[in-house]
Amino acid sequence: MLNEIYTKQKQQSDKSLEALKKDFTTIRTGKVNINILDHVHVDYYGSQTPLNQVATVLATDASTISITPWEKPMLKTIESAIAAANIGVNPNNDGESVKLFFPPMTREQREENAKSAKAMGEKAKVAIRNIRKDANDAVKKLEKDKAISEDEAKKAYDEVQKQTDNYTTKIDELVKNKEAELLKV
Repeated sequence: MLNEIYTKQKQQSDKSLEALKKDFTTIRTGKVNINILDHVHVDYYGSQTPLNQVATVLATDASTISITPWEKPMLKTIESAIAAANIGVNPNNDGESVKLFFPPMTREQREENAKSAKAMGEKAKVAIRNIRKDANDAVKKLEKDKAISEDEAKKAYDEVQKQTDNYTTKIDELVKNKEAELLKV
């Protein structure tokens, strides 16, 4: 019974950690990352389709992303979708592909992105605390139903808190590393 609660808490916490890591990939650092375009969707024959499903997206160097559509008529659509996504650069259409040139980041941009990373970390911590609350509620229910003793419940609460602290520490470490990466010139 308790092991199921611990396992569920661990699985949910792992998902929160992975979600945070995925969120971090959308933050621009010193060099470009094609994941910055993950949230860009284009109108492909009437349906909103992720950009990477209608074109080849490549980081050609540290400051350029090249997007080559599989169908040439998609160039304009891709260009307008990127412009609408407001990622901080203007798309350049050369007739074959759309290129995104990212200028070097200013100190202010780096600090702003570091704040975003911190906010994402806080959001992940809230998720971890909610997972803890759910686990504690499950333990409380077992105790109330007399499925476990008061001592077992106390140990279970301690274990749940230990897991929560462990994941909170991991999140703090991820945020610290991301901030260091962002602020490094």
